Amino acid sequence: MAELSSGSKVRVVSKAVMRDWKAYYNDRTVTAAEAVKVIKSGDRVTIGTGAGEPPCLIDAMVARADELEGVELVNLLCFYGAKYCRPELAKSFRYNSLFLGAPGRKEAKAGRADYTCCFFHEMPLLFKNDLMPTDVALITVTPPDKLGYVCMGLCIDTTKAEALYAKKVIASVNPNMPRIAGDTFLHVTDIDYFVQTDEPLLALKLPEIGPVESAIGTTVAGLINDGDCLQPGIGGMPDAALVLCGEKNDLGIHAEMITDATMKLVQTGAVTGKRKTLKPRKLVSSCAMGTAAFYEWLHDNTFLEFHPIDFTNDPYNIAMNDNVVSINAAIAVDLQGQVAADTLGARQFSGVGGQVDFVRGANRSKGGRSIIAMKATAVNGTVSRIVPALERGQAVTTSRFDVAYIVTEYGVAFLKGKHIRQRAEALIAIAAPQFRDQLREEFRALYGFV
Repeated sequence: MAELSSGSKVRVVSKAVMRDWKAYYNDRTVTAAEAVKVIKSGDRVTIGTGAGEPPCLIDAMVARADELEGVELVNLLCFYGAKYCRPELAKSFRYNSLFLGAPGRKEAKAGRADYTCCFFHEMPLLFKNDLMPTDVALITVTPPDKLGYVCMGLCIDTTKAEALYAKKVIASVNPNMPRIAGDTFLHVTDIDYFVQTDEPLLALKLPEIGPVESAIGTTVAGLINDGDCLQPGIGGMPDAALVLCGEKNDLGIHAEMITDATMKLVQTGAVTGKRKTLKPRKLVSSCAMGTAAFYEWLHDNTFLEFHPIDFTNDPYNIAMNDNVVSINAAIAVDLQGQVAADTLGARQFSGVGGQVDFVRGANRSKGGRSIIAMKATAVNGTVSRIVPALERGQAVTTSRFDVAYIVTEYGVAFLKGKHIRQRAEALIAIAAPQFRDQLREEFRALYGFV
């Protein structure tokens, strides 16, 4: 068994083991049930992100629930479904999300899950610096190559740091995992146990693009020029914008996550990366989630490089590209320009994601633009998402000092260089018409302007 050196998380293995890695691999290939026996009560267990989650290992761990107590399960984005959050398993498992996707959101609201807030680019430091010391990491990898290296494939984000700094690592070895270039590889001697599986990778349904998403996408696409370097978000509005960028030239991609919409844009020939100033002619991301066809396109695609999010989301690295355009979403924006994107009132709804990382990176980029795109209303048009002030307890995701462009289906508000009254006027102009008079009245009453 590979051992950890004293006072270090770096695994020390002999040259003989490195040379004879096949014997090491074969000796440690076990069933999922055998592998998860290393998990003990009170452990912290990390689980790979999204399509990198290993369902066979999760199922085997949950099957041991009666034997375990107080196991903390940490995950950036739960894609498989939080089986371990069921009420009857509360004594065995407690979910702690770094982003809080749909399954985690439901469980957090019910009091069965937690959320740890952290900028994406700083998340690997949680594991590197023992802020969240990890006992066991559960990951998914490709089969080893001829030198004994496995690829972590679709989701590198925090998962590589989790694997490198965990006391024990269990890998689901899945030939369906795409092999993607970049900082995506581990040697088999970095892993303690291997479980062979051929289960389908978790897939993401394509978002629906309705008339409102198309209208917002059209406006966003109008802010994008030939040669820009894009950070497309995930969802109907970013997808609609990408569809409309197919006629543009020499676009680049530097993102934390890509989806089928990115693939389709590349296939139009609009994305070449030729004008990128950091990793030119390469599409850079940290994570990918989408359909089976998308995963097939990713496999051995030499145009791609994936890196952990302390690289992709570092505002300094983002700004090394010229003309960065970040596209992110919001739940609400107040009349000062403060953006709430991760809380619904005082309730945690999601996580900060890469919004602040990319807003700040785009703002520092030469010629860069940061865009917050959202529908003007919610609840079937009965609630304005442009508000006089954020609700009591609602967290500010992106500060008014960072925000540049706000886009709704009613137009664009550019806030840089604007004083408070001008900001309010610009935002009211892109609010739904039925709320504009009320917003003006509340602005005057709240902020004392006439």
